[in-house]
Amino acid sequence: MPTPPSPTPQLPLKKGISLRWLPIGFILLQSLLYGFGDPISKSAYEVLPVYSLLTARYGIALVFLLLLFGRRIFQGLRACSPKDWLLPSLCMGGAYVANNIALELTAATSVAFLRSLSTVMTPLLALAVYRRRMGKQHIPVQLVVILGLYLLCGQGGLSGFGWGELFSLLSALLLAGSLIFGEKALNRVDPLTLTALQTAASLGMAALCALFLDGGVHLAAATPTIWATIFYLALGCTVAGYLLQNAALGGLSSRTVALLQCTCPVMTAAFSYFLLGERLSTAGLVGAGIILACVVVETKMKEPE
Repeated sequence: MPTPPSPTPQLPLKKGISLRWLPIGFILLQSLLYGFGDPISKSAYEVLPVYSLLTARYGIALVFLLLLFGRRIFQGLRACSPKDWLLPSLCMGGAYVANNIALELTAATSVAFLRSLSTVMTPLLALAVYRRRMGKQHIPVQLVVILGLYLLCGQGGLSGFGWGELFSLLSALLLAGSLIFGEKALNRVDPLTLTALQTAASLGMAALCALFLDGGVHLAAATPTIWATIFYLALGCTVAGYLLQNAALGGLSSRTVALLQCTCPVMTAAFSYFLLGERLSTAGLVGAGIILACVVVETKMKEPE
């Protein structure tokens, strides 16, 4: 009689904990990449039109993905249908195009603050679309993190409300959509395939804006430093940033990912201080501390079954 196969060994508790921390680390790394990308983007927009820079950024990112992972991406595309990836792709593309338009129009710290309101919009959108309720234990954390965000950028640097702030709020809403629709899409779509599709959507939107609003793509004024910035934004913020988010959604809820992404304005504020001279008030520093404390509390909570 043949010997039955041995059961799959169970991971020890410490390894199980480390597996939960891995997607958390993905989002913290994404925040670090974006935190540096926001202020250098603002500097680059002083030289190049925003839509031209975005077209170059997303074009480079898409070419990189297809050259390295084209076969896997197309295999993943054949294994799913457009309804699986269309909404998260359009939302992600729209979110970061709107975000970068906002960076041209207002302070990087203000953009980071308003974009991070996706932490509030994500559970509300999940409730409206999927009737998914948030655990009561998470509500106080959500409320306190709003206070932290307000102190960080509302009292710490936000001044007035204009088109830049409006595009930042639009970016927050679309980012919330990319999280809740992306979380569902990843049940059928490979993260690398979804990343490529989201990059393609971003490229298409940026190119259309460049064509109709700027009369084409204009990159003649780009210096070697600007090109270095574009490559960082393409590979660090687009390829790595999108992929880190999609990988994290495989192990965390969209609500948790949205709250963890509140670390991005903290990173942006830090890099903006060193690169742009944008200073935070005492209230802003207190807000940053509150946000980090909320993130620590949230990471200690268990994900819903």
